[in-house]
Amino acid sequence: MKGIVLSGGLGTRLHPSTIAISKQLLPVYDKPMIYYPLSVLMLAGIREILIITTAKDIQSYKRLLGNGHQIGIKIFYKIQTKPRGLVDAFTIGKKFIGKSDVCLILGDNIFYGDGLISYLERSINIVKKKNNAVIFTYPVSNPNNYGVLKSKNNKIISIVEKPKKTLSKQAVVGIYFYPNSLLNYVKSIKPSKRGELEITDLNNMCLKNKKLEVQKMGRGFSWHDAGSPDNLLEASQLMQIIEKRIGYKIGCIEEVALHNDWINKEDLKKIIKKYINSEYGNYLKRLI
Repeated sequence: MKGIVLSGGLGTRLHPSTIAISKQLLPVYDKPMIYYPLSVLMLAGIREILIITTAKDIQSYKRLLGNGHQIGIKIFYKIQTKPRGLVDAFTIGKKFIGKSDVCLILGDNIFYGDGLISYLERSINIVKKKNNAVIFTYPVSNPNNYGVLKSKNNKIISIVEKPKKTLSKQAVVGIYFYPNSLLNYVKSIKPSKRGELEITDLNNMCLKNKKLEVQKMGRGFSWHDAGSPDNLLEASQLMQIIEKRIGYKIGCIEEVALHNDWINKEDLKKIIKKYINSEYGNYLKRLI
């Protein structure tokens, strides 16, 4: 399975902060936002990853992450010329995906919780063994701002994007697993009223053909869409509280690589040199 991190868009909700820099390069507590979704793909065992971003930001990502060899993965880059919706990631990444299954994760989504790896592994197994797509939901207090599940008699009948009436509190979050065969549905998706190719339409096609499964994330998990000033601040504060309390870092891509045996301690020593005088670097030293 391959992974895609969608880090395009204009980040207008965070203007003026994102006029000169990509939203996903802004810090969430002690590391760039993109470290969090990138680490999730790595926790899932995915080693080939495409980052989709804008023409003005691509060099910044390359300076930050390079080709990924230093953490035992392969990172590729593609440019999204203008925001055309989440499904556009599969068109841009068609050559990269090839015949592989794929996991798409949004660059401004942060996930944390005990058992996350089990959820990821279960999703990959569903894709491989049942050829079904997998989406995740999380209970929210403001479901009208998200795509949410609509159910009848405890059976999911559709996913509705930003419903005017409250249909449920189960919001679809920004990580999606698809078998390669279901990407054929992409060709049938038409732009919505806002001119975008909606991921909700793709998921509804999978649901209609009985090829969609839902994993519900409960109270033991934390999910943040860090795309607004308040959400960005809340995510940073939460990461600070958790990291200080447990003594471990969340979204530390080097630690994940070490844990996965993709790099060794000698490799980590080389990485540490670029983190001189930072607490992040000191944390990596403690891992050794």
